[in-house]
Amino acid sequence: MEARPHTKITPDWHRWIGESLAAGHGPADLLTTMREHRFDERAARDAIADAVFGGAAPREASDAVPASFRSRLGEGHVLDAGDRRVRVLARVARPLIAILDGVLDADECAALREMATSRLARSQVVSPGTGQGVVQSIRTSEGANFGRSENELIARVDARAALLMRLGEEHGEGLQAMRYGVGAEYVAHYDYFPPDDPGSRAHLASGGQRVSTLIMYLNDVEAGGETIFPRIDFSYVPRLGQALYFEYTTPEGALDPLSLHGGAPVLRGEKWILTKWMREHAFPG
Repeated sequence: MEARPHTKITPDWHRWIGESLAAGHGPADLLTTMREHRFDERAARDAIADAVFGGAAPREASDAVPASFRSRLGEGHVLDAGDRRVRVLARVARPLIAILDGVLDADECAALREMATSRLARSQVVSPGTGQGVVQSIRTSEGANFGRSENELIARVDARAALLMRLGEEHGEGLQAMRYGVGAEYVAHYDYFPPDDPGSRAHLASGGQRVSTLIMYLNDVEAGGETIFPRIDFSYVPRLGQALYFEYTTPEGALDPLSLHGGAPVLRGEKWILTKWMREHAFPG
């Protein structure tokens, strides 16, 4: 029988972690070594984070640990969203995904759909060559953009999302609402900006890389419209008021190809979503 991973971090290992960090070794390097010595990953990550932060990790991202090293999503089954408590219904380890319940109430969903309706225009995607928004057949929804905290409701949702995603509101892009009618879809894609694409340069220079996504669902969908992660054979069925949170990096800090995701075609009815993207650094959203 294969030996179980070590869950106890001995004083000698705590000392080694501190000395290694002081010598300039990165947290991801330490995690690799501890994996090789058969430590439980969560225990190892917690021990390294404790050494870096001197206790619990702060809510804001820290320069001491690469943003991609540790998940920002809180532990436990219920998360603090400021004006409400949000229940975690399910988690996936890689890519890190969580289904959250009660992020929005029915009245908020209705108000957001109504606010977006007058602004709807054909959704765009980022051109790999230029970085400009262009209309392409891979994304056939209609979208509406909101400025950060542009009114009381948007400000409330921005603040709630920032607490759930554990980054300051200044890291967030403006909320984007999208409507998918029958047949509309978003072919599988990545939310991060591919570093090698010339069109990513301007985006990376303003706020840095995207690090996490919160998709909030503004209605129930009669059929179709699932959010899919094809490389892990995972799909989420939209439900009013719930949200899907995910990140795009491995524990070592590499961009994770398993975060490929898309919106399946709507078969009956329509789908409304509200998306929040967070950046590494403050973003002039």
